[in-house]
Amino acid sequence: MAKTVSPNSVSVILANPCPDSSSDFPEIVVQVLDLKATGNKYMFMASDGKMKVRALLQSTLASEVTSGKIQNLGLIRVLDYTLNDIPTKNEKFLIVSKCDAVSPALEAEYKDEVKVEGSGTDLKPNQVMDVDVKTEYAGIALKPKQEVMAKSAAQIVPDQRGNMAPAARMSMTRRVHPLASLNPYQGNWTIKVRVTGKGNMRTYRNARGEGCVFNVELTDEDGTQIQATMFNDAAKKFFDTFQMGKVYFISKGTLKLANKQFKTVENDYEMTLNENSEVEEDNNEATFLPETKFSFTPIDELGPYVNGRELVDVIGVVQSVSPTVSIRRKSNNETIPKRDIVIADETYAPIIKKTVVVSLWNDLATSFGQELLDMANKSPVVAMKSLKVGEFQGVSLSALSKSIMVVDPDMPEAKKLRFWYDSEGKDTSLAAIGQSPSNRNGARSMYSDRVSLSHITSNPSLGEDKPAYFSIKAYISAIKPDQAMWYRACKTCSKKVTEAVGSGYWCEGCQKNEDVCSLRYIMAVKVSDASGEAFISVFNDQADKMIGCTADELNEIKLHDGEASYQKKLKEATWVPHLFRVSVTTNEYNNEKRQRITARAVAPIDYATESKYLVEDMTKIKLSKNLLN
Repeated sequence: MAKTVSPNSVSVILANPCPDSSSDFPEIVVQVLDLKATGNKYMFMASDGKMKVRALLQSTLASEVTSGKIQNLGLIRVLDYTLNDIPTKNEKFLIVSKCDAVSPALEAEYKDEVKVEGSGTDLKPNQVMDVDVKTEYAGIALKPKQEVMAKSAAQIVPDQRGNMAPAARMSMTRRVHPLASLNPYQGNWTIKVRVTGKGNMRTYRNARGEGCVFNVELTDEDGTQIQATMFNDAAKKFFDTFQMGKVYFISKGTLKLANKQFKTVENDYEMTLNENSEVEEDNNEATFLPETKFSFTPIDELGPYVNGRELVDVIGVVQSVSPTVSIRRKSNNETIPKRDIVIADETYAPIIKKTVVVSLWNDLATSFGQELLDMANKSPVVAMKSLKVGEFQGVSLSALSKSIMVVDPDMPEAKKLRFWYDSEGKDTSLAAIGQSPSNRNGARSMYSDRVSLSHITSNPSLGEDKPAYFSIKAYISAIKPDQAMWYRACKTCSKKVTEAVGSGYWCEGCQKNEDVCSLRYIMAVKVSDASGEAFISVFNDQADKMIGCTADELNEIKLHDGEASYQKKLKEATWVPHLFRVSVTTNEYNNEKRQRITARAVAPIDYATESKYLVEDMTKIKLSKNLLN
């Protein structure tokens, strides 16, 4: 066999659970058995023909499997790994963070005979031993062959280096683990990371008392990110230690599954540091610049991220760059610079290209924005990481302090976009995403993420992790006149008020008593379209537009004109078409999950704009059919 496994590869792995990358390490080639997907990672059994060990390919290697380079029954060369103990089982677990494909699938599982020294007994191929099971043959316990442990850098370093700085000692005495290799079951580890995001110190209050918390975003040399959170004593200890842009060695932290609702980086886990964790700044060697990894979202698919916590990466051709303007913050009256740029991508090309406005603030507006302004006539391609999606005159993007901007990056997506723009994109028409072309200050995001009602009602999982946003065109088919249509509200803060003792109304928010109050809508209405119907929750501003009068005015009709006039007014509002921007969430009632649809904006139909949207939609369908044919 031309290509085969390395002899005793699993034994070498077992004897070196955390190999020192600086030592002369033997080649490790194993066969991949029982390869199967688990989320965005792949599980398998690593075999050398004599022994096997359970193993996991990190998510960064998933593309090697999907591309066919790594196959079941194939051979891989393990270049970097971590061997963990699973606390709940007497079992070892191999995590492969770097490897090369050596051979495609062999005809069968590779097996070799095992000879136990001193016994004169051979184990046949069908007696291959798994490392997590003790096997005895003729009274002899079989154990993995113990190799001589390779010396670490700390064992061969001269004695005179014992007085080195703490960070240098940490780097020489411990193996630095890549972030991609970490998991909650791992023991001791040390990471080397740069601080690419730092939050403010926040205070909180719960049943256990008051406390403080802050978090940082950490990036290693491979570009993998993780969020680390510190509470109370740890927050006070490390808040001044962590500085933006600096590199640190970190150890003695814990990991847990990331909360999808609050995570701001792409990682399955999040880190917690306590007061016993070790954090040392790296001052003794050249600091690294993390490799920036992008996960681009097309401009036309930004709608679901509007006003959400999740940040996005985009790439586009710069169409225009505005001058810098000064904006005054409401919070502290501070003046900060702002600059807007408009980028386009090839969504719906070659007929229509989508554009979006990106707001740059502070240094990004004055430095990076000026760089773009100087080269705007060349229409550069710009890749942007970690942008917040907002809803100002349609879908818009805003840069944060941790956002990363790269002009004309050397990546396939940029080259493809440049070729498209130079060849045909610059001659196509423009359409701002999520904005009504004829009404710049009107219906916000009414034309992005347009779906039918059945798309929402037939997907009960929508909104489980975070609110999902959609636009719908529907008729108000019913408004129940006997429901609680409004509540009594404070004229100052609009919060609910209660009748005060004696007279007037008490507002808990303003902590004062007022003689009069106002009424504000809060109700449920049934809406329908060609695909089905659903109840949606509607609040004051949206209900005003739907019914055509305020809650106070509707109450006056009910009190003075009678029930018949009241119901007639509600009936006049039905079977009128509207555009709705809705959010979809799930809540639990009597141990049953229910979908809640809430109207966030309501607008009448502008038929000229609607016609343009339908033409665009038909163009999209036509292009899709042409691609399929």
